[in-house]
Amino acid sequence: MSQTLQIKTAALADVTADLTIIYAAEGNTPEGAGAAHWSATGLDWAAASGAGAFKGKQGQMLDVLPQGGGRLLVLGSGKAASETPLNAWTDRGGSLMAKIAATKAASVAVVIDEPGANPAAVGELAAGLRLRHYKFDKYKSAKDSDAPAELTITLHVSDPEAAQSAIADRGATVDGTLLARDLVNEPANVLGPVEFAERAAELARGGVEVEILEPEQLEALGMGSLLCVAKGSDRPARLAIMQWRGGKANAAPLAFVGKGVVFDTGGISIKPAASMEDMKGDMGGAAAVTGLMLALATRKAKVNAVGVIGLVENMPSGRAVRPGDVVKAMSGTTIEVINTDAEGRLVLSDALWYTQDRFKPRFMINLATLTGAIIVALGHEHAGLFSNDDDLASQLLAAGIAANEKVWRMPLAPAYDKLLESKFADIKNSTGRGAGSITAAHFLQRFVNGVPWAHLDIAGTAFGGSSTEVNTSWGVGFGVALLDRLVRDHYEG
Repeated sequence: MSQTLQIKTAALADVTADLTIIYAAEGNTPEGAGAAHWSATGLDWAAASGAGAFKGKQGQMLDVLPQGGGRLLVLGSGKAASETPLNAWTDRGGSLMAKIAATKAASVAVVIDEPGANPAAVGELAAGLRLRHYKFDKYKSAKDSDAPAELTITLHVSDPEAAQSAIADRGATVDGTLLARDLVNEPANVLGPVEFAERAAELARGGVEVEILEPEQLEALGMGSLLCVAKGSDRPARLAIMQWRGGKANAAPLAFVGKGVVFDTGGISIKPAASMEDMKGDMGGAAAVTGLMLALATRKAKVNAVGVIGLVENMPSGRAVRPGDVVKAMSGTTIEVINTDAEGRLVLSDALWYTQDRFKPRFMINLATLTGAIIVALGHEHAGLFSNDDDLASQLLAAGIAANEKVWRMPLAPAYDKLLESKFADIKNSTGRGAGSITAAHFLQRFVNGVPWAHLDIAGTAFGGSSTEVNTSWGVGFGVALLDRLVRDHYEG
């Protein structure tokens, strides 16, 4: 059973806890309110820091057991600076949580009294605490542990009320990220297309309008491209549409579209067995869109937004789509299926066309664990960004830096688009290994109908990357913070 976490704020005075944490900048004694807590130990700073080789460098820690009881940790905050980027405070919160967890304390007081510790910074620190604290262990048998069942962290700051408001506002995005992590981490035998759609429908409790379209409705709409991917599975497809109406009644919505392949065997073009278990995460794009819609609703964002996710399972069987088959998309485009493992673009083609046709959005952004080729190009550090709109691309690049979810723009060009031409249909779904991520993006662009659009290939960032200061989970929840930052900075009001 995972430990529960509560984060509170309080004034700088009257600190009482099993563990008190203060900060010291590089080369300095604790300052501000932290100085009072150090003074209460009765210890000489120069002697104590010298004995522990503590210089205040980022990541250093001095552990003190004062005579009066309790425990005091002095953490190095690095070189003193009047301004620290907000995303650095997020990382700082993650690092802090790692140190707190190691102490096994049940109640922790963190004294934050230094330049730059404004309410927004405290909100980011709290976000980092929560993100690092996350664990997905619901299927592990309970074991004896000396860690407390509940952990309470009180952040002692100069303006507790403003800090608490900032924590709640930023916490809405964390809620969305943690939901996305939960969805990605769930095994596919638990989370199929129907079950995923049910999880999306739960957002209605927070004011999101949710519709779930079933195969008969999808067939009536002409979604032959999406439906062909689901043919080999006993689990029926779903299309979930989530609407948040927080803006002006007649304002065009922002549209977010996610690939939701709950498990991808590759179909008839079956994948190698090695690491196929990771394909439970092939719905990372749909998870991010669902998490984003939760975040927008939770913080009552002043914007109209729609999230559309295509949910299927790609399995081989006697009913499965075959290489060489020709299917017709909702747009009327015919597609020769060259490779049944290039299935995500088939799902997204109908989801994108449906979204632009029904909602006439201001822009569309789709997220998909689409190609292994993007991992070859960018590893696990950046998502691939493809766009037909320079302004939207620039906004996403900036939002990625601010949110610590970085993207890198990749090219689109007519020569790549020409590679999609098919001998037997309007286009084909795979062009081979060369420029695989780029030609996949061009395939998707065929279905945006001129709407400003961006495609985020998150195959390298949605799951399985290396641990960071704010994440030790296999499922990352990538995309929620990025897109929430985009909305906050450019589209609310």
